[in-house]
Amino acid sequence: MPTVAPFDLDGHILAVEFLGDTPFFASATGTFHRLDGSEKVTEAHQGMLTCIRDPYSESLISGGEDGKVLRIAADGGVTELAHAPRKWIAQLAAGPQGAIAYSHGKSAIVRLADGTTREFTEERTVEGLAFAPKGMRVAAARYNGVSLHWVAGDAKPVDLEWKGAHTGVTFSPDGNFLVTTMQENALHGWKLDSKPGSDARHMRMTGYPAKVKSLSWSAKGKWLASSGAPAAIVWPFQGKDGPMGKAPLELGTRANIMATSVKFHPAEDILAIGFIDGMILAVRLNDSKEALLRRPGKGAITAMSWSRNGKLLAFASEAGDCGVVDIAA
Repeated sequence: MPTVAPFDLDGHILAVEFLGDTPFFASATGTFHRLDGSEKVTEAHQGMLTCIRDPYSESLISGGEDGKVLRIAADGGVTELAHAPRKWIAQLAAGPQGAIAYSHGKSAIVRLADGTTREFTEERTVEGLAFAPKGMRVAAARYNGVSLHWVAGDAKPVDLEWKGAHTGVTFSPDGNFLVTTMQENALHGWKLDSKPGSDARHMRMTGYPAKVKSLSWSAKGKWLASSGAPAAIVWPFQGKDGPMGKAPLELGTRANIMATSVKFHPAEDILAIGFIDGMILAVRLNDSKEALLRRPGKGAITAMSWSRNGKLLAFASEAGDCGVVDIAA
């Protein structure tokens, strides 16, 4: 079994991300804990609600109950990007050329690197944000669908409609598909290059016993892993029609023990699966071979992150028992 370096923190850990080889643990209390030789603490928010890694730079983006959007550098330095007093910032996305998006209420705001902003107003509360991998375009998930906005120019948004509450959104790495998590126990997807109104455009991914709270695309975008079942449910996206007409893989099946977090390896088709009892498995897709990375702990796994070279896996839990798994060992 790989070596596990445990790391105990107080309370709910929202996210863990690597900057270089240094893991950062984001706490709901508003602090960042980073393991860089020793533990170092950065005070950031009066209550943190969300934290993501900026895929375009060596930094994190966080939002809080204090209405602030912050950028956290690899050395722990904090830069304020936006402040919306008396608003809660619970949705974030990081885009190309230093752009970020954040929301409060029915407003989605895109901030460019030069500090200029563009606001898009939805009819209902914005529940999720994502930048397209190509072009400066942002998706806002909301009740009854998703709105796609071009950041530059005055083109009308493209509305992708599907009844129900859409609580999160992600683009496939090639930009051909868009998938949402839903308030019901399901995912919904759209094929973006098909004609509006065509049945082939919609992808229904149902049958989950619980809500899907974690998604992860494989390195080449051929697979989308999800939580929400007593296994990781992994949908195939190799073909032009995505998962339609194809059964998903079910990896790391455990009787009545829910998968709560999924994270694909940065280079290989290997999936880390975290469970509600704190156990973590790694599963290879081509033969479903499993490796135990961590035995059960105190709390449900809330987040996982691989180092860039794929040799370290950091994990966090709702009870604060965290750590780093050395895969190479």
